[in-house]
Amino acid sequence: MRFEHFEHGADVGVRGFGATPEEAFEGAASALFSLVAEDLATVRDESSEMLTCSGPDLPELLVAFLNELISLSDVRRLAFGRFEVAIERRGERDLRLAAWAFGERYDPLRHSSRVEPKGATFTALKVSHGPDGWLAQCVVDV
Repeated sequence: MRFEHFEHGADVGVRGFGATPEEAFEGAASALFSLVAEDLATVRDESSEMLTCSGPDLPELLVAFLNELISLSDVRRLAFGRFEVAIERRGERDLRLAAWAFGERYDPLRHSSRVEPKGATFTALKVSHGPDGWLAQCVVDV
């Protein structure tokens, strides 16, 4: 999974890459949760959570997806380390995302947290296809 962070004032940018939009979204989710558990390899696949969301286009769908993950993680006190995403187009401005997030209960002794993500924003929001594949990015309030 290819992902990275980028600086943005007091907040943090998350960026995922992939051969498909789904892989780029998985990378962005990995970048997000590497803020919660710095080493995603320490997060065990002890539970899985299914989530769905929708949006009129890929950028807005990315924000909805990341915010669903943040909410799910916060409510259930989970750290996620792996993601499987499927995106379906149902109409010209109707995209649906279904995803599985795999992880475990957050353990501060094993999951070295850098910051607590509060929400994905529309700042620096971009989902695009280029010569190297897909990119999905946005800034996360921390």
